[in-house]
Amino acid sequence: MKNITVLLVILLVFSCKKNQEKTADVSQNTKLSGAVFGTTYSIIYDDKTDYKIQIDSLFTVINASMSTYINDSDISKLNRNEPVEVDHHFKNVFSASKEIYEATGGIFDPTIGDVVNAWSFGAETNKFLTDAQVIDSLMQFVGFNRVKLEGENVIKPLNTYLEFNAIAKGYGVDVVGEFLESKDINNYLVEIGGEIRVRGKNIEKDALWLVGLDEPRFDGGQSVYKAISLIDEAMATSGTYRKFKVDENGNKYAHIIDTKTGYPTKTNILSVSVIAKECMVADAYATAFQAMGIENVSRFLQSHPELKAFLIFENDDKELETLNLNGFPK
Repeated sequence: MKNITVLLVILLVFSCKKNQEKTADVSQNTKLSGAVFGTTYSIIYDDKTDYKIQIDSLFTVINASMSTYINDSDISKLNRNEPVEVDHHFKNVFSASKEIYEATGGIFDPTIGDVVNAWSFGAETNKFLTDAQVIDSLMQFVGFNRVKLEGENVIKPLNTYLEFNAIAKGYGVDVVGEFLESKDINNYLVEIGGEIRVRGKNIEKDALWLVGLDEPRFDGGQSVYKAISLIDEAMATSGTYRKFKVDENGNKYAHIIDTKTGYPTKTNILSVSVIAKECMVADAYATAFQAMGIENVSRFLQSHPELKAFLIFENDDKELETLNLNGFPK
């Protein structure tokens, strides 16, 4: 799973009124926060109505559909080969995943989860904990091309494990954004664990939404690398600098697993941020681009102008370099 550490920079200074006697008319955002999907969320929008109960209910429904951490969720039942009819949330994420799977030539693959779990990325980050036999036995069941959706039913090989952890968080962001828009709210920011979707502007500041990108740091600290403005867009970030393994030659391997080999990806990319119209799309591509490598990402984006990307990587001298692609804000 990705360890996303985007720092959110939100302008909270109230707008000043020309007529100080009318301070009651000062525009103020509603701000909601809480815990969801194993992380936290922050929502800011231009409306006085508190929608926290409705939004938390949406999260409950999405979890019941796609959380592999909930034993009786639809996806957990599916992975146990129990009969289940999936809902429209599952279908939306399934369809988007299939499109991105095909566009990336299988680099983004929701059936790789068992292999990711087998590698046990955790406290012993400097050790390779899985042997080739285990990997080979699991890789024979990897391949999203063998999973189909027929109506409300998912057809898959019995031993194929399905999970949407690399896209579902972004989808949750989109669901909340669409909910707010259904209430005629057109100025908002939705953030879940660093995945962001914005529309309109921050009315308190009368300015575009400003968000910050985290600087890659191996010491566990956090600091803002740079801040950018988003305009009616979504952004997701995937970072490898907190979860990696090191081989006997000092090569770093990302927690992003190569879907062709079953082994961690050897990469010099430390962070990838992707901007797209939908957060689930940005979320999935941020993961895929970690595994693709810089040259392949650059080539891929030439035929995908709808995506913008910002890469932070180590050069041969172990110095940080950056790359803006397709007009990612500087």
